[in-house]
Amino acid sequence: MIAVLVVEDDPVAADAHRAYVERVAGFTVAGVVHSGAEAVRFCRAHPVDLVLLDFYLPDTHGLAVCRTLRAEGNTVDVIAVTSARDLGVVRAAVSAGVVQYLLKPFTFATLRDKLESYARFRDSVARSGQVGGQAEVDRMLATLRTTDHASLPKGMSGETLDAISAVLAEAARGGTEDGQGRGGDADSDGGMSAAAVAEATGVARVTARRYLEYLADNGLARRQPHYGGVGRPEVRYTAMSRNA
Repeated sequence: MIAVLVVEDDPVAADAHRAYVERVAGFTVAGVVHSGAEAVRFCRAHPVDLVLLDFYLPDTHGLAVCRTLRAEGNTVDVIAVTSARDLGVVRAAVSAGVVQYLLKPFTFATLRDKLESYARFRDSVARSGQVGGQAEVDRMLATLRTTDHASLPKGMSGETLDAISAVLAEAARGGTEDGQGRGGDADSDGGMSAAAVAEATGVARVTARRYLEYLADNGLARRQPHYGGVGRPEVRYTAMSRNA
């Protein structure tokens, strides 16, 4: 079993990441901590193979955690779990020994693919001896960057999912100056209807609803009824993950 330490300061997100890891065969959660200092102490005291590391922690940056571990001679592998899209951060993560970079928000299927790719890589380098040549090295490293199957259901695109996720995240943050989000139809807590999301992203309403239901089914959005008048209540969707 591959022992995983989950490092995430948001308790709700931490519980979700723990549950995700426990659903993947061959992986077990060694512990869950909520700060950089706790992460370093845990890795000193317990055997850990892999760290799922949030970068924006209350006491330090995830990159500082990586550097501390490396300075102490700890070679534990790290998967960054963050919304940081700055190329400088990505470059620094590679320099610090991060083996994979997972952007929030993400679905269980995306994390599962990352973990399974990592497991294949570990299996490929576990044996002793020498590699047969450059092609074998390339194949080993490629297992960290590729997956055997698409994460999204047939007919869904990552670009559209990202766009809809961004609209929900913006609404949850307050959106425009009037506090109603880019779609102009957000609740006080950031909830948006499929029609509002469709207008904000330029997709059909039925398409927006399909993606919103996918986000809700994967724990990245919350459904809630909105009673605005006579008749059946309208379903509103609210982003669940934070920008960290």
